[in-house]
Amino acid sequence: VQLVESGGGLVQAGGSLRLSCAASGFAFDGFVIGWFRQAPGKEREGVTSIRNSDGYVYYTDSVRGRFTISNDYDENTVYLQMHSAKPAATSFYYCAARHDWPFDPETITLYPSGWNYWGKGTLVTISS
Repeated sequence: VQLVESGGGLVQAGGSLRLSCAASGFAFDGFVIGWFRQAPGKEREGVTSIRNSDGYVYYTDSVRGRFTISNDYDENTVYLQMHSAKPAATSFYYCAARHDWPFDPETITLYPSGWNYWGKGTLVTISS
């Protein structure tokens, strides 16, 4: 099983950036993919998740309306589109995968524990 994030970099406040999470080694359809972030000195926090089988998505309050998660079955890839970037969102961004049952989108997105697989992360820096 492998998850590889890409697309991180430097963006100005108010700008946009798209992160990718390429998945391999497991049945894409039976999993939920989540995005988490961790700023230096802070705990890892949930951002959003998508259930691949039906595209059900959940966003945490901090990103709802500004971030969009989507998946591409042909590429086994999940994307995180960030808009209206804020300096406070500067973090390492990680994608993670877990089986899609049981499914409680709010709980699994808010809490990093319980996710089966993790990528190594990609750094997003938002300048003011």
